[in-house]
Amino acid sequence: MTMKHVNRYIAALLLCLSAVGAVAQDSSQSSAVMRRQGDRSRRDRDKSTTPGVTERMQLFMETTEPSEADLQWMRVIYRQLDLTKPANTPLYYPDEPMEGQESLFRMIMRLLASGEMPAYEYLDGREAFTDKYRLKVGDMLERFHILNSPAKGSTEKNPRYEIDDSDVPANEVLSYYIIERWEFDKRSNRMRTRVEAICPVLHRSGDFYGDAVKYPMFWVKMDDLRPHLATQNIFTSDDNNLATCTYADYFAMNLYDGEIYKTRNLRNQSLMQQHPEPEALAHAQDSIQRRLTSFEEKLWVPSLEELEKRREAKEAAEAAAAANAEDSENAESAEASAPSEKKVSSRSKRGTKRSSDKADKKKPKPSKVKRPKESKSSGSSGASKSVRNRRKR
Repeated sequence: MTMKHVNRYIAALLLCLSAVGAVAQDSSQSSAVMRRQGDRSRRDRDKSTTPGVTERMQLFMETTEPSEADLQWMRVIYRQLDLTKPANTPLYYPDEPMEGQESLFRMIMRLLASGEMPAYEYLDGREAFTDKYRLKVGDMLERFHILNSPAKGSTEKNPRYEIDDSDVPANEVLSYYIIERWEFDKRSNRMRTRVEAICPVLHRSGDFYGDAVKYPMFWVKMDDLRPHLATQNIFTSDDNNLATCTYADYFAMNLYDGEIYKTRNLRNQSLMQQHPEPEALAHAQDSIQRRLTSFEEKLWVPSLEELEKRREAKEAAEAAAAANAEDSENAESAEASAPSEKKVSSRSKRGTKRSSDKADKKKPKPSKVKRPKESKSSGSSGASKSVRNRRKR
């Protein structure tokens, strides 16, 4: 083997070693890049997760909302939930925490005070859920005169508050405002309703104990509140004493009973401003609700079975209406015939009385017996004779 061949082998060996080093360097750099990307994605996921909510809870409640490009139709409805109505009482009770259960307002206040959930200012119909209008909890507590104290670990940048159970005005929150979205998704060809935000409303009387004044407090996005709602079981009926439903189920299944007070419009007017008269307001509310519930039915051509069912239902309704009308007519005729019978009976009595009187008049009167008249001459002559005899004597 010559010296020239040895040099060739050495050069080839050096080239192989340099190639192996370059590959190792590239793999180390790629692993470092992947590690940095993994750390960055983990940090982003931690930032996106709501404080106090585990990643598992967030993934469980996470839903991909359809974009406006996927929606064929959408309408925003504002409702007022009166907690005195039976369907809405699960949001009010228990008024005091008991056995791990608490009312919806106590849950919201606890999450706000501990900084686990953001809230947003109530802007009188102009809702903006941005950082610019994010609620400062301390200012809200001072505005509504809710006693509090700084919590452990509270800082100026991240304030935390402690509120005693007796200082939470849960008994004054007698209604809620909710923003409801009715959406028709053309991807799934289905209509769905979801609650976008909720606002507790305080009812406080004035200085002279007049009518209670409503004070809307703040807006809370339902996406931020929903993971916490899924952990709280509630009673929904007096017939079942087991808490088998959660707050999340309650809102997802639309178990509440809310009155429409506004729809999103260009002039930002409530229904009361558009319809000042009570009758017109009630008619507008019923009309909006009827159009919402019948919107999905009008999108599709009904099948023959559906048409047959509708025809049978229509015939049954017409038969029931005719039966009710006939019953009412019979009742009215019976009521009308009752006084006429009384009049006929009274008239018959009067007629019998008159006929009896006439019969009495027609009866022959008894004939009078004529007594023989005494002759006046005999009596008078006897008396005169006796007088003459006395004079002679």
